[in-house]
Amino acid sequence: MRIRKWLRNALTFLMAAAFITVAGSVVMSKMSGSEPNFYGYQLRTVLSGSMEPSILTGSIVAIKPGGDMTRFTAGDVITFRADEKKLITHRIVEVTRNKLTGQLLYRTKGDNNDAADLEPVDPANVTGVYTGFTVPYVGYVLNFAGTKLGNVTLLIIPGVLLFLYALASLWKAISALEDKKSDPNVSQPDTKTP
Repeated sequence: MRIRKWLRNALTFLMAAAFITVAGSVVMSKMSGSEPNFYGYQLRTVLSGSMEPSILTGSIVAIKPGGDMTRFTAGDVITFRADEKKLITHRIVEVTRNKLTGQLLYRTKGDNNDAADLEPVDPANVTGVYTGFTVPYVGYVLNFAGTKLGNVTLLIIPGVLLFLYALASLWKAISALEDKKSDPNVSQPDTKTP
């Protein structure tokens, strides 16, 4: 019994510590106005199947930003800005140089695509490199959480669950007290009347 109680308490502590760590990291990055990150890694949601089966649609991937963006070679998976609002994560299939300017360019392709991307990628548009860390399907939940309905749902459901848990705990405590009071084998304190 004691070991089970100790394990339950340890698991609760670890889950709370993990939640506080992740939440704190995301809140700090939002307060600073930067992209959501976790200890220097940007967390991105994959919205298409172009990299399947390596990266499933709806997955969360960790991207390491910064550094020399001309360091990549064929086979590396990079995240780059296709336009103002669109980020793409594809594999480099060829590294070339512009013959006129000598500028380095990356030819990229999604693993699940038949052909390489039409436009080569300028290293200035690369935002980071894929680290190999993926959590499948969590991106669907995060995208939902970004909507108004998602925000409301993710606030209300945990609140209702906590309220129900509190009621169940209270009911259990009251039942235990009533059982103890009505049990004839439990000695009652002696009371003397004057």
